[in-house]
Amino acid sequence: MENFTIFNKALTCISFLLLSFLLSVPCQNSSESPVLATTPLAVSAQQQPLIFNDMRLAVVYPVIQDFKRRITEDPLNRTGNWVGSDICSYTGFYCDNPPDNASAIALAGIDFNEFLLAAPTLEGFIDKLPDLAFFHANSNKFSGSVPDVSKLPYFYELDISNNVFSGAFPTTVVGVKDLSFLDIRFNFFTGTVPPQIFEKALAVLVINNNDLTAKLPENFGSTPVLYLTLANNKLTGPIPRSIRNLNSTLEEILLFNNKLSGCLPYELGFLKELKVFDVETNLLTGPLPSSLACLEKIELLNFANNLLYWEVPEELCALGNLANLSLSDNYFTKVGPVCRKLIRNGVLNVRQNCIHDLPDQKSLADCAAFYLKYIRFCPYPATYKIIPCRSNAPWHDPWAQTSKKAPVTYKTLSRHKF
Repeated sequence: MENFTIFNKALTCISFLLLSFLLSVPCQNSSESPVLATTPLAVSAQQQPLIFNDMRLAVVYPVIQDFKRRITEDPLNRTGNWVGSDICSYTGFYCDNPPDNASAIALAGIDFNEFLLAAPTLEGFIDKLPDLAFFHANSNKFSGSVPDVSKLPYFYELDISNNVFSGAFPTTVVGVKDLSFLDIRFNFFTGTVPPQIFEKALAVLVINNNDLTAKLPENFGSTPVLYLTLANNKLTGPIPRSIRNLNSTLEEILLFNNKLSGCLPYELGFLKELKVFDVETNLLTGPLPSSLACLEKIELLNFANNLLYWEVPEELCALGNLANLSLSDNYFTKVGPVCRKLIRNGVLNVRQNCIHDLPDQKSLADCAAFYLKYIRFCPYPATYKIIPCRSNAPWHDPWAQTSKKAPVTYKTLSRHKF
C-alpha cells in the first residue's frame, strides 16, 4: 500500500511537468490565430501565459515592457494600462493592418503627445518596433540620442518636439526613405543642418528653437515642403535662389530671429502658393524685389528689423490678399499712395525707417550714417524691377481674393503640439 501511494505521487508529479512543458510550446500562428507567449515578461502573477492576436504583437510586447521599466516619470499615469496582451488598447498605442499583410495586426503608431513622460533614452524602443509608421512625443522629457529609425520600412512621421534632446542634428532621419513629417523644435540640438534633409520629400519640416548654426544650403529648395519653420536658431548666409523650386508647394515659411544676410532673391516672386513669409530680425539688406508683387496668395509678409532700404514697391502694396505687411525698423525712404493707404488701414507698418514725412522714424543722422556705410549692390540688380508674372498686364490689376485661414507655422512657436 505504501508503494502504491509513492507511485501515485510520482505519477502526479510527472503529469504536472508534462502539462507545464506542453503549455510552454508557442503556437506556430498565422495572423488569424491567437499567439501563446510564455516568456518571463509575458506571464502574469498567476503564471498564466498571455494570448496575443498576432505574432507581430507578441514580438513588440517585451520591447514595450522594457521601455516601461526605464520610464522615470509618469505624473499622469499614462503607462498604467500598459499590462496584458491587448497592446492595441494601451494608452498612446495604435494598431493597424501592415502594408505587407492586410489580415495581420501590428503596432503602427505611437502618440505620446503631452504625456509628460521622462526616460533617459528612446533607443531600444521605437527602433525595435518593426511595423511602426509614426512616433509623436511632443512635450515630454525624453533625452539621449535620437534612435535610428531608418531601418523601419513603413516609418514616415517623427515628432520629438519640446523634449530635452541635445547634441548634433539627428542625421539618421535622412535615411528614412519615406519621411514626410519632421518636428524637432524646442530641443537643444546644435551645429549644422545636413543638406540631405532638403532632398527628402517632406511636407512639414519644423526645426525652430534649437541652437543650429548652419548656412542655408544651395539645395534649400529641393524638398516639396508645404510648411517650413527654421526660426529662432543661428542660421547664416543668404536665402538661396533655389527657393524658386518650391513654387508649387510652399505655403508658409518662418525664418525670423536668425543671422541670415545678403539680398532678397528675385526668385521669391515665383512662390505662387505662398501665404506667410517671415524673416524678421536678421541681417538681410538691399531693396525689396518688385517680383514680390507676384505673390498673389500672400497674406502676411514680415521684413521687420533688417537692413533693407530704398523705396517700398507700390506693386507689392497693391496685392489683394495682403493683410499684414511689416517693414518696421529698416531704412526705407519712400512709400507711394497705394502703400500709404495700407498704412492708414493698419496693414502696413513702416515705423523706424527713414520716411521723414511720417511719424516715428529714425533720425536723419542715423539714416545718413547707414546710407554712407552699409549700402551694397546686390547680385543681379536688373532683376529688382522685373515683375515676371505680369508681362502682359498692368501692375495695378488686382488679384482675385482667396479664402483666408489662420497660419499653421506660427503654431510651431508654442511648445505644444500643433
